[in-house]
Amino acid sequence: MSASENPAPAIRIQDLVKRYAPTGKSAGKLALDGVSFDVPQGQIFGLLGPNGAGKSTLINTLAGLVMKTSGTVEIWGHDIDRDVRNAKASIGIVPQEIVFDPFFTPAEVLEIQAGLYGVPKSMRRTMELLRAVHLSDKADAYARSLSGGMKRRLLIAKAMVHAPPVLVLDEPTAGVDVELRRQLWELVGEMNRDGVTVVLTTHYLEEAEELCDRIAIINHGKLIANKPTRELVDMAREKIVVLTLDRDVDVAPQHPVFLKSVALGERQVEIGYDKDKMNAGEVMSLVQRQGYAIVDVSTREADLEDVFVTLTSQPR
Repeated sequence: MSASENPAPAIRIQDLVKRYAPTGKSAGKLALDGVSFDVPQGQIFGLLGPNGAGKSTLINTLAGLVMKTSGTVEIWGHDIDRDVRNAKASIGIVPQEIVFDPFFTPAEVLEIQAGLYGVPKSMRRTMELLRAVHLSDKADAYARSLSGGMKRRLLIAKAMVHAPPVLVLDEPTAGVDVELRRQLWELVGEMNRDGVTVVLTTHYLEEAEELCDRIAIINHGKLIANKPTRELVDMAREKIVVLTLDRDVDVAPQHPVFLKSVALGERQVEIGYDKDKMNAGEVMSLVQRQGYAIVDVSTREADLEDVFVTLTSQPR
């Protein structure tokens, strides 16, 4: 499907509700409460939220593993209820858990998965995918012998056997080291540049800020933000200035206009202020009026973590 000037979204979710049936003494949980958003074609789209916010329920709904209560979901233009086959063919899911038979080789894992999707043998891309995820030299090794990072890359290849235009990555770098995380994101970037739309969930907010074109945040089953990443980060009004003073301080200088003021060390203090109401120069002036000389200064803009904490800490 070629993108037009105004292409249809890769995923369209409208008024999605999922209420789990009550079990025993527990009332049914409302996991998704009228969630609506689009995932634009060709983007890396971040889906963030605290534990229990509803992210997994939403992803499992896309995968066809959870039956929604109401609302509509379309994947690449295919309704997941009315056009199940094409909807499932349009998406690949990379789960958090490493799931495949350890006694098959990577080549066998991909061949079996392709067969499950009905991909004819003449159209299978087993070695092409293994090369893409840098596992061609492990094609005939038992999957159980692969390192954790290799297994994660194999999961990505497994999700792509049917060449879906949409790839969902559910916490793909949870528990992996920094170098492996970098390798995984290079791989995802390559796939995105080749035209694959990527939906990413992650708890590493600096990762989402660096990689994602747009981010949606879910909390308590509700969509509370959906903006281009830069706009979302700009929502934070707080700016931080770190001052090194001329003498030791037991208690950081205080003033009613400071959002926070804490001592970092014997002579260093961190002061937060509303960047819409004052600037760093005014902060330093207020500190100097309290009898301190400033030896050094550095500033820090608010980041996605600051915005995330602010939005998700608000009451229901």
